[in-house]
Amino acid sequence: MAQAPQTAPQPTAPPPAAGTQNPTTPVQPGTEPLEQRPPDDSQATETLQLFSREVDLFFTVTDKKGNFVTGLQQQNFGLLDNGRPPERVIRFVQQTNLPLRVGIMIDTSSSIRQRFPFEQQSAIDFLLQVMHPTDRAFVEGFDVQTDIEQDFTNRIDLLDTGISKLRPGGGTALFDSLYKTCRDQMLTLRQTADVRKALVLVSDGDDDYSRATESDAIKMCQRAQTIVYTISTNTGPSKDRGDDVLVRISAATGGQAFFPTRIQEVAQGFLNIEAELRSQYSLVYVPSDFKQDGSFRTIYLQCLDPRYAVRAEKGYFAPKAPE
Repeated sequence: MAQAPQTAPQPTAPPPAAGTQNPTTPVQPGTEPLEQRPPDDSQATETLQLFSREVDLFFTVTDKKGNFVTGLQQQNFGLLDNGRPPERVIRFVQQTNLPLRVGIMIDTSSSIRQRFPFEQQSAIDFLLQVMHPTDRAFVEGFDVQTDIEQDFTNRIDLLDTGISKLRPGGGTALFDSLYKTCRDQMLTLRQTADVRKALVLVSDGDDDYSRATESDAIKMCQRAQTIVYTISTNTGPSKDRGDDVLVRISAATGGQAFFPTRIQEVAQGFLNIEAELRSQYSLVYVPSDFKQDGSFRTIYLQCLDPRYAVRAEKGYFAPKAPE
């Protein structure tokens, strides 16, 4: 399992060949380069009166060394939504300054008592670096219960105070906490403009108290269209079951799991997340054969240049038709 890099990945522009599709590049069957087609204004207006068919997908591109790759174009990617190319692409852009809605979830169970001060200070430093005037964040601690010490705000002093109030103790209801947080904090967000929703989960990944399952928690994150980054506080010589849980949660939502080798390196995981949030792409498209049936639709996105890897959410839930 890859360790967190010692320095935050630096964005790198692709070499000139990256902008040209190579006919010999292996592409999954059925995957086609994204076509740039102008939106049909009349069709879009009619659709939006009923419901939005648009899918807003954020994703990250890295090279083999884990550095962020910027400067790619729409034609450099292939996309399948539920196994089919999109009906049309509305917008493709590299998003570096999109307003953030970030939740800091810190495990306050008794199992992380000795590591807790490092978690608190790292979270405070992260917010000091990542917060822009249009960003909002909240602070939450969880053990067997969820405790939101500070709701969404842009004030660093209030977020700092909220983190400082957290105290360790009790069992761990990780899945319950993640499910509830996405349902109550992220799914209910109402915005007039595009925002990027992300959770930073600091935990050892153990759960000994939840009624919700891991699958329940992941599905709620996907419903809320929230990326989850996880930072493991397990600094033992080998990875355990909790670390595998953190990997699955982050991978399913388009995030990444970080594994510091020393608790003092937790801050580096926060720094890596800050760099990634400012180095992502946004793709807005209309899927083909779309149905308002509440079903889960898979997303397969790849870069046509095999030197680069794409990290994106695995899918989303279609809205249900009004009754």
